[in-house]
Amino acid sequence: MTAVSATRPGQAATLWAQVLTDLRRRLEADEFTERFPGDAELVAHYHVSRHTVREAVRRLQAEGLLERHRGQGSFVTRAPIEQPVGTLYSLYRSIESTGAVQRSIVRYLEERRDDKAEAMLGCAGRPLVYLERVRLADGEPIALDCSWLPAAFARPLVEVDFGHAALYEQLAERCDIRLTSGWERIRPVLPDRAQRSLLDIDARQPAFAIERLAFAGGVPAEWRHSVVRGDRFTFVARWASSRLDTSFEQSGTPTPS
Repeated sequence: MTAVSATRPGQAATLWAQVLTDLRRRLEADEFTERFPGDAELVAHYHVSRHTVREAVRRLQAEGLLERHRGQGSFVTRAPIEQPVGTLYSLYRSIESTGAVQRSIVRYLEERRDDKAEAMLGCAGRPLVYLERVRLADGEPIALDCSWLPAAFARPLVEVDFGHAALYEQLAERCDIRLTSGWERIRPVLPDRAQRSLLDIDARQPAFAIERLAFAGGVPAEWRHSVVRGDRFTFVARWASSRLDTSFEQSGTPTPS
């Protein structure tokens, strides 16, 4: 147990500040990987009042280090996975850039038919390669990915172990296909029961649905639909002055296009 000392007038640190400093140290040391202690545990550990503990925890929340859920307690905030908007990105690399270990549970990797995917890829009546994966970050499910690719060039992918492999890297290496452009649509959703089970979330937890059509030299090469956990992803758009809409800057109202 760790006791903090009472402060006298003129001393630098109040009791809650001493508790806050020690909690930051313990967070940096990854002491709370399983769970963050409740107020009663912190009161017993630091020999301070509940008010002191709550003030320290409130400040950790304000700093974005903790999340507090009514009736459930406090949880250490995990680093969000940052996804760029307006560019082709690899979820595999996005996960690993946070320092987390990326792994996938491959649910399906096979040739099959699907009318909508065939229409999106412009290959009606022709076989497709279907890859469905639950994406994990440090063992936690964070996304459900479903990708369709024309079997005419993607058939070699059926032999790949996608448990720890990036689709676009394998597509370039085995099929000599490199994606050059595309579009993506992102919208908030409440996942259905099957999706919630795969992502290990409850019915009230939001998620994002992402649709993507990617091209290789102007030819449709991948149709993908994904469901990603809203608590683990953040989408970021970056721009430069050369891309600003000057009509909005001057009048405050964008010119219709």
